Formats: sequence, C-alpha cells, structure tokens
Amino acid sequence: MVVIRSRALMSSRTAIGAAALLAGWLFSSALPAQDFGDTPYVQTPQNVVDTMLEIAKVGPGDYVVDLGSGDGRMVITAARQRGARGFGVDLDRRLVALANRNAAKAGVADRAVFYQRDLHVTDVSPASVMSIYLLPEVNLMIRTRLLATLKPGTRIVSHDYGMGTWTPDYQTELAAPGKTVGIGQRSKIFYWVVPGRAAGRWVWKLDGEGKPVEFGLALQQNFQVLEGTLMVAGRSARVESGVLTGEQISLSAVVDGARYEFFGRIFNHAIEGTARVTRGTQVRELAWSATRTEIWDPRHTAITTEQALKELH
Repeated sequence: MVVIRSRALMSSRTAIGAAALLAGWLFSSALPAQDFGDTPYVQTPQNVVDTMLEIAKVGPGDYVVDLGSGDGRMVITAARQRGARGFGVDLDRRLVALANRNAAKAGVADRAVFYQRDLHVTDVSPASVMSIYLLPEVNLMIRTRLLATLKPGTRIVSHDYGMGTWTPDYQTELAAPGKTVGIGQRSKIFYWVVPGRAAGRWVWKLDGEGKPVEFGLALQQNFQVLEGTLMVAGRSARVESGVLTGEQISLSAVVDGARYEFFGRIFNHAIEGTARVTRGTQVRELAWSATRTEIWDPRHTAITTEQALKELH
C-alpha cells in the first residue's frame, strides 16, 4: 500500500498549524513539498501489507477500499492471496495505470480495480475493510466522514498513523525492511472497528429468582468506549468496561453486592444477548433483551474536522 496526493480546504488558522507539522515531516523525509491536505507517495513494504491484511482478517467475503493505492499492492494482495475484492484510488494517473497493469499481471483485474480520484470525495460505503497510509492531519480530515459513512463493523487498518483521540482497538509495531521514511525501518499498524450507536437510555427485565426485576441503562458513547449508569430495582452503579465493537456490546457493573455482565448485539433500538449475574459463588446466565427508549448522539459525532485537527497539537 502507498499514500496519495489529495486536495482539501481548511481554515487558515488550522492550515498554518497543520502545515507546520507537515513541513517538518517532509523535511525529515527529504520528499518534495505538498499542499496542505496532500500526502506524498511512499511505498509500503510488502511484509507490512501482509500484516495489515492479517490484522484486519481479510477474507473472500470482504470488499477492500484503499485510499492511496499507489502501485496497488494492498488491494492486489487482498485479491490474490485472500480472495477479496475491492478498489483503490490515487490522484496520480501514472500510479493508477501502474496499479491496473499490476492487477492484470497478477490475474486479479476482475477483483482489483484502481481509479484516479480524490480520496476526499470517494464513496467508501461499499468497504468492509478500509486501508489507509496517510499523514496524521489527513487521517483526522477524513475521520468524521469515515465514521458517518462506513457500516458498523467495518475494519480500518492504518500504516504508521493513528486517528487522534479515536484510540485503536489494536496496534503493533514491526520491522519494515526497505522502508524509505521514518527511523530504523520500522512501521506501526493501527486497527479500528467502526462502532455502531449505543448511546441512549435502555430498559429491560430479568428474572429475579421468581419475580421480574426492572433494569435501566443510561449510556454515553465516545467512539467505541461506553460510560454510564446501570439501574437495578431502584439502585444504581457506574458502568465498567463498556465497549462497542461494531454492533457487539459488552458492559458490566456491580450493584448491591451482585456483579452484572451483559453481552449482546444491537439491532436498531434493541439488544439481544446474554446476561450473567454473579452473587457470591452463585452464577446465573439469562437471556437478555433490551429496548432503547431514548436515543442520544455519541459524543464524537459533534466533532468537526477543524476540532479534530486540534488533536495534533
């Protein structure tokens, strides 16, 4: 996978700060200057490509979109080695032509296609896996659109750079022989799963050893992290370990000496799953079915691109 050149307009105040960061990166890499919102072309070592695809668990049922496709190796490898389909975009028509030739040589031109397009206007909604190798400010420029456009459960894998305050679900570092930028020929890989929407107020009942017990849950959401309050028969406690992976939800809380753990999947305004109740040495597992009575916007949806870019400073 490689990175691309793309155009975007920002406020002068934000552009000045991010342009300074970009200038420092370019100076250290000895690459030609780019406009703000652009990313210079750098080839991703093949072992890094292979690791990114492994981390994202790409398989025959996946559709891979690569923003900054360069010579096409990310989508081509996904098609040739893992049976996936997909496309890549790049503004450099010579790289697009090269990528399509490489796909034909690899025998996967029917499943790996490349277009000359700006990543900022590319429709990424078909993706089940999104691949990027862009500069930090470009990641933040597209973050809001990715979260709004990609389906919950879509996997995003990034070479070298994160997404600001959107912490990765997983990250690692590995040797990158032949890498022409950075220090020590090393690469970082960041991985996220696009979260669904769990924020709001939920209600349900569970069997309380012979009689139903009423439960309530008030959830705030920041990306995949969930916080809030669990209420059990009028008593309440803070939610612990609340996580949303796509539309898979898990959370726990201790109320009145009992530990409650919930695992399920969100379907619109309902959750279906399993509850585990532990009191002393007694453990009970019950079917869990909750209904959302009030929906709130996740906190991160209110962040503008300019606000996201401030995370760089």
